[in-house]
Amino acid sequence: MNTIKEYFKNFKFTAGFAIKALGILVLLAYIIIMAFGGSMFDPMNIFWRSLNIFNKAGEFNVVIRIISYMIFCLGASYVVRLCLREIGKALNKGRAILDLTSSLIKYAAVIVLVFMVLKTLGVDTTAILAGIGILGLVVGLGAQPLIGDIIAGLFIVFEHVFEVGDIIVVDGFRGTVKEIGIRTTKIEDAGGNIKIVNNADIKTLVNMTQALSVASCDMSIEYGESLERVEAILKENLDKIKDAIPEIKEGPYYKGVSALADSSVILKFIAKCDEGSKYQVERDLNRQFKLLFDKYNINIPFPQVVVNEPTKFENATKRQQKKADEFVAEQKELSKGIAEYDVNHE
Repeated sequence: MNTIKEYFKNFKFTAGFAIKALGILVLLAYIIIMAFGGSMFDPMNIFWRSLNIFNKAGEFNVVIRIISYMIFCLGASYVVRLCLREIGKALNKGRAILDLTSSLIKYAAVIVLVFMVLKTLGVDTTAILAGIGILGLVVGLGAQPLIGDIIAGLFIVFEHVFEVGDIIVVDGFRGTVKEIGIRTTKIEDAGGNIKIVNNADIKTLVNMTQALSVASCDMSIEYGESLERVEAILKENLDKIKDAIPEIKEGPYYKGVSALADSSVILKFIAKCDEGSKYQVERDLNRQFKLLFDKYNINIPFPQVVVNEPTKFENATKRQQKKADEFVAEQKELSKGIAEYDVNHE
């Protein structure tokens, strides 16, 4: 009950909604009349003869017949596109083909309607078709960019270059594909900004979704800290970190010492995940390693002035040294072949 009240509370009646609701009511009434009109009206009834577009014999009212064509063509187009849209919501892949098909159906319905109306008015559509062929050739020569966009859109869809929902990078713009149309592609970035790109202008792109992405995390320890003690601790806790971050598909892996910085030793960790969760995984890795280092008193250096005696660090035991050597070798083997991106060396 509360849900229903909230719906009506947030409901806004707009002109667009009113037009759509009226159109649906008209379509439903049209379907009912077409389904039961044979038993409702006399076969010679002028209204029924005009409304029934499948009855070609006898006289009919031109205005009613044109209205019937409009309801039939536009209504059929709307129903088919609505079905395609609902099917697309349930699909992870193939939505682009449905969107492109929906666009073609919309334009085709209008073209068919125009020819039906002209034929009803007594116009010779055969001569028009021949004229359109010649006109199309002339226009085609001047509309090469439009044709190029359409052809490029077809190649994008049928070669599965990317799908609706994929994360891609086009000309430095990174975002999620929201729609692949017959002429343009819409891409939305993390901030909600939408970039509309002509299909023919998509020369090069990076599809970030087709394979798992690499999340990278750099953690610093003090020079006085025993590296082998830290590596032994990491060996015993990496699996726990993976359990704490369910978005991780593979890893995390310890790649070793990334750099010997001015005041710290930098350790690099990587994990494979979906592109959509890459940055969140990196943040979660930072958090989990910070908590781990705090638990085992592993100091993360920060700018400071030391006015007291230096900190005494723990030395690794022989058992920890052995574990560290095994751990480093094991991690190198597990993460072999995984590409990584180091922002310090790009």
